[in-house]
Amino acid sequence: MAEKKLNELSPDLRRLYSKAVEAAQRDNFDYATTLFCSVLKTEPGLFEARKALRAAQTARSAGASTGFFKKMMSNAGSSPQITKAKLALSKNPAEAMAIAEEVLNGDANNPFAHRIIVDAARALELPQTMVLSLETMVRLAPKDKALVIDFANTVAETGGNATVAEQFLDELIRTSPYDPDLLQAQKNLSAHKLLDEGGYNEMAETGGTFRDVLKNKEEAVSLEQEKRVQKNDDVAARLIEEYETRLITEANNLKLIRSLAELYTQKNNFPRALALYDRVKQSELGGDATLDPAIADTIVRQFDFKIAQLNPFDDATAEQTAAITAEKLNFQMAETQKRAEKYPTDLAIKFELGVLYFQTGKIGEAIAEFQKAQGNPHKRRTAMSYLAQCFAKRKMFDLAAKTLQNALKEIPGFDEEKKELTYQLGCVLESMGKKEEAIEQFKIIYETDISYKDVSAKVDAYYAAQ
Repeated sequence: MAEKKLNELSPDLRRLYSKAVEAAQRDNFDYATTLFCSVLKTEPGLFEARKALRAAQTARSAGASTGFFKKMMSNAGSSPQITKAKLALSKNPAEAMAIAEEVLNGDANNPFAHRIIVDAARALELPQTMVLSLETMVRLAPKDKALVIDFANTVAETGGNATVAEQFLDELIRTSPYDPDLLQAQKNLSAHKLLDEGGYNEMAETGGTFRDVLKNKEEAVSLEQEKRVQKNDDVAARLIEEYETRLITEANNLKLIRSLAELYTQKNNFPRALALYDRVKQSELGGDATLDPAIADTIVRQFDFKIAQLNPFDDATAEQTAAITAEKLNFQMAETQKRAEKYPTDLAIKFELGVLYFQTGKIGEAIAEFQKAQGNPHKRRTAMSYLAQCFAKRKMFDLAAKTLQNALKEIPGFDEEKKELTYQLGCVLESMGKKEEAIEQFKIIYETDISYKDVSAKVDAYYAAQ
């Protein structure tokens, strides 16, 4: 299904769309959302209607979602409508999307409904619709690394506002500059921008091949990344000088002190950054919920920076790296446990804690945290993947297989996430001795990506043995 423009609609649908627009202009958002939903039920690919509907839903929610009603809608992850939409997702993604829109009519920021929209749009090949809901989700959870990367990669693959995606990525990279996943997403996004801005035109004008264009763009991306780092360093140095001067006369400006701490972190001057953070910690703003994570991130970056400074040609480097990594994990574990106790209902923290338990071999503790973290829609499927790995490590292969099968049912289409979960399921079935069932999973991947991990070797060996 392709996304459509207004002039491609039938006269009746165009009239219905016009009525919806008029209703929205009169602030009659109840009627407008009903009409927009009617249009989209017939033509799910009409992005103009989808975008207008989202604006009407936002205005309607702002006026109606207060008090008890807002609280009920914000907890709609297990509502009958969401459950119904999830069940419809694999067989009829258009129907799932329509049900999710009904939820958004009452709560425009419901993350469960937006996730269904994204998954359904991916199955229906509606890229603009995917990006629209992903952007909403990212604005609601800008520190969710997996979500921001998903948004950036989707923009890079399908088109969209790369500038907005860059802003969210840059903010995360500012606090985690050595994170390879974030840096790769940034590189993908830069490549998309450069190709979009001139790659195809260059190919047409010079007669070059698409491979030539890609080669040139890859070089340009590397240069662009270097310039970005240099520019960020220059700006940080200038701001540090300016803020230090201001601090002489604004000694009690806590916002200024925190900004200065962030800049020193960016410049890898961790002792000065931590001293400034401690100054804020001792003030009346010490109870700010965002302060402890900021301090923890700075300390983690300090560990990463120490590792990055080691001589790769020194024989002692491997041992030193292992020691620093172990120290870093111990710190993260203690800090995350402390946050989990302080915020017992924050499922994102429980997911973080589960990952740390998993990395340190505390599988029982990890299982408990991942089971709870499944309630977070942004972490649900990743938590299920980890949960299956935990079960597999305990030789509970039947539970691992069941968990993976449940996760796969929630993903329409066949994206990278589904590919990885399918591979994991194949490996689990192999461990159970179910070779025929295992090979069926590997063949699903083989049909679309022969180069994925060792799938080719597994499938070829199976047929060779026949």
